[in-house]
Amino acid sequence: MGTDIYDVIEVREPFNAFWPDQERPWLECMNSLYPVLRDGYDGYGCLFGERNWAGWEPVAEDRGLPADVSETVRRDYTYNAEVDRAVHGSTWISWPELRDLDMTAELPARGVLGFGDSPGDGVWVQCRIDDQWPNEFITEYGLSPISGSPADTPYGTWWQDGTGREGGILGKRKTMFQYKPAISRHDVLGPGTGWEHVFAVMQTLAHRFGDEGVRLVAWFD
Repeated sequence: MGTDIYDVIEVREPFNAFWPDQERPWLECMNSLYPVLRDGYDGYGCLFGERNWAGWEPVAEDRGLPADVSETVRRDYTYNAEVDRAVHGSTWISWPELRDLDMTAELPARGVLGFGDSPGDGVWVQCRIDDQWPNEFITEYGLSPISGSPADTPYGTWWQDGTGREGGILGKRKTMFQYKPAISRHDVLGPGTGWEHVFAVMQTLAHRFGDEGVRLVAWFD
């Protein structure tokens, strides 16, 4: 099942000094990251803990809406929450926090297993690997034909299996597997992920509204 993501870029109102009685410290600037960001699930897991298959320690999980969130965003969130009880995980992150992220920080895991039709074609699932293969993976496909444990399986190893049971993780079909080293923030937020465009937009806005005057607000259902 997919997750709907609501994401808004807000900027600080530049004319508060002229109209202090309006009490409008922030403005909605961009009410969706689409199509700048088409599929950012891995990044949302890393940043906000949503669909966090990899088990990242999120940067900004469940902070709630900012206390001074723009009226437009507060109204949209309230409406979404009223019509859909699945709405959850409201949070936000500032541009300086994104700008200063240590992109070399790695997932504290032994590696990552990708499996499916083939990378970039059809269904392709990834799961975190620690010292043992996940139980559901062993039940569905058995152990790696290369070795009995992840510790003994070389990174970059590919293998193929055609024994997946109907109704299992991927159904009954030939399945490709790839075992890779643990990923870093660069892998889920860097060039090629789509997040680099989000960062570029926020950086450009920061030139106009100041580094502390740009933030990303998000919630999920």
